[in-house]
Amino acid sequence: MAYRLFEGKKHAALYLKYRVSPSDHLIQQVLGFLEKQKGRPFELAVDVGCGSGQGTLLLAKHFASVVGTDVSPAQLELALQHAQQANITYRECVAEELPFADSSVDLVTAMTAFHWFDRPRFLQEAHRVLKPRGCLALLSYTMDIELSYRDCCAHTLNQVSQEFYAALKPYRNPHLGPSSIDLYRAAYESIPYPDKEWQECVWVRRTMPLSSYMGMLESFSSYQILLRDDPQKATDLSQDICQKLMSAMQVTSAEAEVGVAVKYFYLLACKPQDA
Repeated sequence: MAYRLFEGKKHAALYLKYRVSPSDHLIQQVLGFLEKQKGRPFELAVDVGCGSGQGTLLLAKHFASVVGTDVSPAQLELALQHAQQANITYRECVAEELPFADSSVDLVTAMTAFHWFDRPRFLQEAHRVLKPRGCLALLSYTMDIELSYRDCCAHTLNQVSQEFYAALKPYRNPHLGPSSIDLYRAAYESIPYPDKEWQECVWVRRTMPLSSYMGMLESFSSYQILLRDDPQKATDLSQDICQKLMSAMQVTSAEAEVGVAVKYFYLLACKPQDA
């Protein structure tokens, strides 16, 4: 079964405001693979589990048409509010039942979403809708998020962050297993296509206010589960971690800019011509 965890309006707004999007470099890796395997023109891309549309927007300038799909009306409502490009549309549907004809899509992507799907069913559905030589791209990131701040010891900052991750571990959805990267690696091994790539270490580096880093952590499903079960405990945890980070950075405001490095991984696969 697929999991539905990001559908509340408050959570959707948090997701839009704070979640880190893939870098241009990552998107170019996907497009380079597609061009190598299929060639241009790039006509239709489908971004599955698009959430509030951050990744969908990144694809728009490269395709004649891009469709973002998601099960959450709240997420899609926000996506629509921020979709200025005329070639972007959104559809409400589950990942395992895409509203596209057989062999009609150039690129199917899922950015930090595949781990929530019914994975075997989704892979079958992606195979169905992809054109011959069309490509599948699954991107996500690990919890190996590294912080840096001027002359501050990065090890100290990251030790504090690890306290936060450890506190959330009991609230991690068992569907994800110990590490979601294992789910993607298993999917890569299960896909029978001869032309495929696996990359498990691409750092995406950003500078953001410490408050935005905390907002990103609070958008994680495990924090949202804790917030639902024990709002005071969740709030106290977040405030305590933020204060410890501010102390280590020797700042008095959570608006201080901090370096955030997110470790991405991805799976790329090309549907064979005769499949």
